[in-house]
Amino acid sequence: MESNTASSDEQRYQVRKLEITDKNKGFMELLQQLTVCDFVTDEEFQTRFEELKSYGDDHVICVIEDVHLSRIVATGSVFIEKKFIRNCGKVGHIEDVVVDSSARGMRLGKKVADFLADHARLSGCYKVILDCSDDNKAFYEKCGFKQKEIQMVKYFI
Repeated sequence: MESNTASSDEQRYQVRKLEITDKNKGFMELLQQLTVCDFVTDEEFQTRFEELKSYGDDHVICVIEDVHLSRIVATGSVFIEKKFIRNCGKVGHIEDVVVDSSARGMRLGKKVADFLADHARLSGCYKVILDCSDDNKAFYEKCGFKQKEIQMVKYFI
């Protein structure tokens, strides 16, 4: 019985890259659950979508769609930084991971983190890093991350 439930969930929750039509599926509203996210027009969304798409595999936004509701219920992104250190190595940076409040507790955040980390690994990164709040530390540890050093920030707006 449990495998049928897991199979049913896999069919219901589609893990994939962001598509242009996802703005109409609640993508921007989902980001508002994470941080300040002002209104974005369809034109602004399309312009930014095309810009990010032009980076190819160096910037990927993962979404999980609840296909029963045609809603985006989880998202996160990863961008690949090319470096001179480590034999011109690459580092993946995970950002903006959020799961809709109505879909938490179903391991969708782990699916997003795994998708993004796998993308970084398959892109040849020697590591993938992210910043998170103390409240989310245990979650990311369950995803295989460990605490290293501290984060600093300087805001310009």
